[in-house]
Amino acid sequence: MFAGEPIRERRPQFWQVAKRCCQIAATVDVAFFFLFHLLGSPILAWVNVLSVTMYVVAYRALGRKQNGLAITLIWSEVIIHAGLGVVLIGWDSGFHYYLLIFIPALFVSMRLQGAVVALAGLWGYYVALYLLMWFIEPLQPIAPGALLGVFLFNLSVVFAMFSYLSFFYLTMVTSANRKLRRMATTDSLTGLFNRRHMTYLVEKELARFQRNGHPVAFLVLDIDHFKAINDEHGHETGDRVLEDVADIIRAQFRTQDLIARWGGEEFLAVLPDTRLHRAQASAERVRQALLAHDWLAPNGDSIDITISAGVSEFRGDDDLNSAINRADRALYRSKELGRNRVELEVV
Repeated sequence: MFAGEPIRERRPQFWQVAKRCCQIAATVDVAFFFLFHLLGSPILAWVNVLSVTMYVVAYRALGRKQNGLAITLIWSEVIIHAGLGVVLIGWDSGFHYYLLIFIPALFVSMRLQGAVVALAGLWGYYVALYLLMWFIEPLQPIAPGALLGVFLFNLSVVFAMFSYLSFFYLTMVTSANRKLRRMATTDSLTGLFNRRHMTYLVEKELARFQRNGHPVAFLVLDIDHFKAINDEHGHETGDRVLEDVADIIRAQFRTQDLIARWGGEEFLAVLPDTRLHRAQASAERVRQALLAHDWLAPNGDSIDITISAGVSEFRGDDDLNSAINRADRALYRSKELGRNRVELEVV
């Protein structure tokens, strides 16, 4: 019931859903096998045996990433099965509805141009099948009550399949939007806010400060001798250090505090409703937590990881840059005084 590019796998989640639909379709065909035997239509009954076989092979092909083979089998099964069902027992059997399930799948699994061509071909087949039944009678007609039962069964299966696909598409779109939002607002390595989003959040926080005058503290934290860590142990170790430092920093602050990776090895924390000395105590907790952590290189050697920090408090005549610049100057002073320390802004 799906179409796609035979060589290149484009959407892994879609192919997982295709595998699930193969399972569902094969189960439906098993039910059809018994149903059509009961209705006295042995040709359609045994067609379902072939259909189940095709879905099993398609399922295994999808598992091996042989999407072209799988799609060929699924397309062939649905088109032939729908055509035989209509020709043998009539248009009112509802077998033609299975062709419609292709429509949304085309645009998910194919490029636009290929999807439009396939859609035109599908429309042509659907119309041709409809017109054919104007000129011929069903080859193996069944009783009106049985025909109604087959129609309702087919309609129910198609409703269920469309509902399942709609749920998948909604889930896929929601997941993609969530991923895009995360990529736009967070640093990919540390999971902290990125600089752009942090600036947006802090400006909102400062607008709140200007309305009610609640204190806001700024901490700029920088890993000491980080370049030497990269040079001696490699950038992969450096990235792992950044991730671990970010986790430790995050653990020492409150949920309402804003934390970002501000530069290469530099972090910015903004603490709402926090005075200067309480912010200093928070920075000191981070420093002590880093000292207490066991830092090991991949070869087992110990690494010395320390952090220097500068702290400032937002003032009424400040803007974002001036508050951060004062924290930066305090950070530079902590570097000049030997690193691995917390310094306050000079009032």
